[in-house]
Amino acid sequence: MAFKILLTDYEFEHLKYEEDVFRESGLDFDFIKAQCKTEEEVIELAKDADAILNQYAPVSRRVIASLENAKIISRYGVGVNTIDLDAAKEKGITVANVPDYGMEEVSNHALALLLSWSRKVTLLNNEVKRGNWDFKVAVPIHRFNEQTVGVLGFGRIPRRFIEKVKPLGFKTAAYDPFVSSAEMAAVGVQKMDLDEIIREADYLSVHVPLIDDTFHLINEERLKQMKRNAVIINTARGPIIDETALSDALEKGVIAGAALDVTENEPVRIDSPLLTMDNVIITPHSAWYSEEAMVELRQKAARNIVQVLKGEKTPYALT
Repeated sequence: MAFKILLTDYEFEHLKYEEDVFRESGLDFDFIKAQCKTEEEVIELAKDADAILNQYAPVSRRVIASLENAKIISRYGVGVNTIDLDAAKEKGITVANVPDYGMEEVSNHALALLLSWSRKVTLLNNEVKRGNWDFKVAVPIHRFNEQTVGVLGFGRIPRRFIEKVKPLGFKTAAYDPFVSSAEMAAVGVQKMDLDEIIREADYLSVHVPLIDDTFHLINEERLKQMKRNAVIINTARGPIIDETALSDALEKGVIAGAALDVTENEPVRIDSPLLTMDNVIITPHSAWYSEEAMVELRQKAARNIVQVLKGEKTPYALT
């Protein structure tokens, strides 16, 4: 009897990479492709599925409670905030992600945002195109070795980001309650607590996962603690930053700027004040992307399913 694999939703032009993995597995399968937006739509299609491949559709406790046969939920990407991990664990369903596919891409994108802001590249480009040939619009710009890059989180991506930042001369510090000072010091990074890094960073790069404890981690109170010249870089998840508080802080000069690949609402709302600010750079949640990373992501997400359906363990299991 064929395994039923449900793809809850996707934004790819084709599904060749996933289908190749399933076909080469030797398993009999029925691959159902959907574009679910709501819990109800997922429940309707997933009830008797053996495996679920998920992008953005909600796989909530209510959805998981309705599953009769599911053995694995595999998510495209690193974050699993679309899936209720506790509910899946209680029901004995494996949840797996792909934590390593975009390590180079995201760290490179964070670096690109840092360099663009620190040298005011985007601002100067826009001014020149408006007919203003004047470096003074970018004043002040400071030497890298006079500035500190603070990193929230010390997992795969932020460690790689720091490796790329350090040769440029920046001082580096990191906050991660689960990593020791000794482990950070071994790679030349100063460990700081959250309040300290908020106060000391000239550039604060966000790399923590979105969980209950990190929702609006950067809020009005913490923004007020930052340096007036500070810039926030976010390539993690939008809701880690209170966007209303951020917009207000940028408008009032509480901090100097922001460089964001993610926003609280995606796509960013057309009436967001962030879109009118010259001290904000926004990219469309593209940090993860390269052609190579996209293929790796999709193949590994599919392989998670194959391994579990074959009775094997996937190295990317979270539950």
